Amino acid sequence: MPSETARETALPYPRPRSRPGGYGHRLAFLQLSAVLLLAALACPARPAAKETPPLKIIAFGDSLVAGFGLAADAAFPAVLEKTLRAEGYHVTVVNAGVSGDTASGGQARLDWALTEGADGVILELGANDMLRGVDPEVTKAALDAILGELKARNIKVLIAGMKAASSLGQDYKTRFDAIYPALAKKYDAPLYPFFLEGVAGEPALKLGDGLHPNPAGVERIVKGILPDVRALVEQFGAKAARSE
Repeated sequence: MPSETARETALPYPRPRSRPGGYGHRLAFLQLSAVLLLAALACPARPAAKETPPLKIIAFGDSLVAGFGLAADAAFPAVLEKTLRAEGYHVTVVNAGVSGDTASGGQARLDWALTEGADGVILELGANDMLRGVDPEVTKAALDAILGELKARNIKVLIAGMKAASSLGQDYKTRFDAIYPALAKKYDAPLYPFFLEGVAGEPALKLGDGLHPNPAGVERIVKGILPDVRALVEQFGAKAARSE
């Protein structure tokens, strides 16, 4: 009778050998996995960091802001925003321009324009008052009311001034042109003296109507007012910080 050893040798395939401690290792691994899973479930996930919303500047004005005769991306607010963002500022510039608006018209719609809030406002109104020969005292009173409301809401403002045409007479021009410096002083607000600086006397920078800036004219306006807008934006510190 063949021995046990001989029978083992005669097997056509090797007998599987159990690995020492194999079951114990698997059990330990499963236990460790369960512990780690429970620990992960017990620790609430950290909420994703919220991106700081951009500083919101409202360009509040008439057709010179609205972009009369221009594509939306060629209007003053869009070009200004693009320029600021190219410099690294975290800013949105909202177009709140209405063609044909007077200072009184702006006063009437101010609450609506501020419905969703604002950090700062570029105030550009008065050109239509001047063209229509509105009494400068009426224009001044409306702008005064707008500035008073912005101050009450703690909204910073940059005043973009306007200058009367000489054809309206020296008396009218003197009274009208004095509006903006006087209000800037009253509210201790920065003043860009003439929104159309560098454009008013340049036909090549205007549309065919001879009044409104063309795309090149808008670029010129943005270039001129940009240092004052930078100063406005930088008052907000970290909120409008340049993205590094």
